[in-house]
Amino acid sequence: MFEFKKTSQAQKRRLLLRLCIAAALVLVCFGLLIARLWHLQVERYEGLAARADANRIAVVPIPPRRGEILDRNGVVLARNYRDYTLVVTPAQVKDLDQLLDNLSALVYISPTQRKRFFQLAQQSSRYAQIPVRNNLNETEASWFAAHAYKFDGVELSARWVREYPHGETAAHVLGYVGRISEADLERLEEADQLGNYRGSQTIGKKGIEKTWESVLHGQTGLEEVEVTATGRPVRTLRRVDPVPGADLVLSLDIGLQQLIENEYKGKRGAFVAIEPQTGEVLAFVSAPSFNPNLFIDGIDVDNWRELNESPDHPLINRPLYSTYPIGSTYKPFVALAALEMGLRTPTQRISDPGYFEFGGQRFRNAGSVAYGPTDIHRALVVSSDTYFYSLGPEMGVNALHDFSRQFGFGQITGIDLDGEKKGILPSTDWKRQAFRKPEQQRWYAGETVSVAVGQGYNSFTLLQLAQATAVLANGGVYMTPHLVNLVRNAQTGLLEKTVTEPSHKVPLKPENLAVITKALAGVVNEGTARRAFAGAPYQAAGKTGTAQVYSLRGAKYNAEAIDERLRDHALFMAYAPAENPKIAIGLIVENGGWGSTVAAPIARKAFDYWLRDYVKPEPPEENARADRHNATARAGQ
Repeated sequence: MFEFKKTSQAQKRRLLLRLCIAAALVLVCFGLLIARLWHLQVERYEGLAARADANRIAVVPIPPRRGEILDRNGVVLARNYRDYTLVVTPAQVKDLDQLLDNLSALVYISPTQRKRFFQLAQQSSRYAQIPVRNNLNETEASWFAAHAYKFDGVELSARWVREYPHGETAAHVLGYVGRISEADLERLEEADQLGNYRGSQTIGKKGIEKTWESVLHGQTGLEEVEVTATGRPVRTLRRVDPVPGADLVLSLDIGLQQLIENEYKGKRGAFVAIEPQTGEVLAFVSAPSFNPNLFIDGIDVDNWRELNESPDHPLINRPLYSTYPIGSTYKPFVALAALEMGLRTPTQRISDPGYFEFGGQRFRNAGSVAYGPTDIHRALVVSSDTYFYSLGPEMGVNALHDFSRQFGFGQITGIDLDGEKKGILPSTDWKRQAFRKPEQQRWYAGETVSVAVGQGYNSFTLLQLAQATAVLANGGVYMTPHLVNLVRNAQTGLLEKTVTEPSHKVPLKPENLAVITKALAGVVNEGTARRAFAGAPYQAAGKTGTAQVYSLRGAKYNAEAIDERLRDHALFMAYAPAENPKIAIGLIVENGGWGSTVAAPIARKAFDYWLRDYVKPEPPEENARADRHNATARAGQ
């Protein structure tokens, strides 16, 4: 009996111990649970609440409307329109082929669109949105919206689409936009601009579209949308409207641009017209051209091959990138340098027997024509090579380099286009850097003979020739050439001018400028350009030029006997009216032959268009006669 009671008490103690331990464990667990709840509900409340909101709130970027581009008269050159687009995220689709087959039952997808879709899908991330069909009409868009639940990974979106209504006109100026590439994303991230391109599909790739991208693009907006667990939108919580990009008003006159482009049909070359007093580019032609609309959603293989493999290279911006020897159009600047340096006087004559001998070599005039005693005026009017050959060794290449660079030759002009080429304005320093072998680095005096007539190592862009002509016409005042004249704020409508002050001024004596202007007027009145400007109601001043494509090595030039692409280039530089220049031009017709017969007539048409309202002032004696007549008439009243 005693043993039973003892055992019973021991069991009770063990049971009590177990109950205490269990209770303690329960208390500890509740304590941990309460502590955890405190940590989550109090200490981490703000962070977790924000995360919860993020799970139920979708931030949707709203891409801005890209700024428009207009010519100086308000003609729209680049605009936007709203477009419905079907986009696919490949990572959310198991079978892309099957998806496109199913989509085709709702909206038409052409074989070309299907092919382009797979090309873009291979080039892009699996998580990128790839357009499968653009330009859906209202019926197609509403029909897909009603069946959208059947297509995972497919979205219907509205977007702004760029359009160039004039097609090939001014394509090298405007450039184009294209799909944002991986390289673009890296560049945007480096510039800390990636966030501003959320939701945007295109970016400026060439021309004004690229150079002025930051101004044209605008600021991306956003919408905070409450969504369900399945991602279906419920309501909009907050909206920040996008800021549209600024509009750009170019200095181009689209009428002049189209006129000159028509003159270049079937030809290759470049043409630049500038207003000397302001630096505004009035026309900027690169021939042949291309259609920038092809690039907006990614150019297809066939069109790309046609453009890229064309022997005429339509994608090259010739005035900006291609460099040429500019031949006799360089002579006015060499002549002005000689006057400024005191190497020649206006009346000083030299003998021109049709050639110039130097270092045992004979340098001949074109056609071996002998002009006899020649001063600086006659040398420019008849384009005497001998006169300028003789100047080369006297002047020296370095002095000519230092003088010419002030006009923009061999320099970046500063125009607001990406990819400008510097060209070559030779000097002894340039040659030492350009060649590796010591014997090639030495400058020979005979090389300056060719440089003085615009040949030799000289290699300039047509933009540089046009700009130098504008500086000459403007009395040495260098206004930076520019295509964007005004930036118009899309919200306020305020206009901001881009260039207002001269970059620098070339110190020139007025009397020397007058000599050159008179001689260039003589070229038009009695010299090589007289036929092209016969009967013009204004006085132009200009210089024709012909530049060799390859060395004749003493042989006689015969255009009919050589390949068309090896024939001489035809050039012309000019400004008008000579007494108060309103327009200055530089142009080249590649392999065109003589500047007087091929290039000068194009300049005449440009001047006629731009100066169509010009009234030629009467000579001083006519003005005096008119004043006397008016005074007599008033006295008799």
